[in-house]
Amino acid sequence: MTESRPLDALNKARDKKVIVELKNGKQYIGLLKSFDIHINLVLDDAEEREKGEMTRKLGTSFIRGDTIILISLA
Repeated sequence: MTESRPLDALNKARDKKVIVELKNGKQYIGLLKSFDIHINLVLDDAEEREKGEMTRKLGTSFIRGDTIILISLA
């Protein structure tokens, strides 16, 4: 049995589309390009969503790890 750590799961999600939900209720969807040990993320082709509706296209975006409550494959 292989041990799986949170950073291992993020590494498997690299270059895949992810949904990131923040403490303020907003969601960001984009390709996970990179992350660090603080779970700061860089997304490519990012879109911001509120209440399921796309509010704006952001392109390459940095999301600070301490604002994140959920990361999931899209």
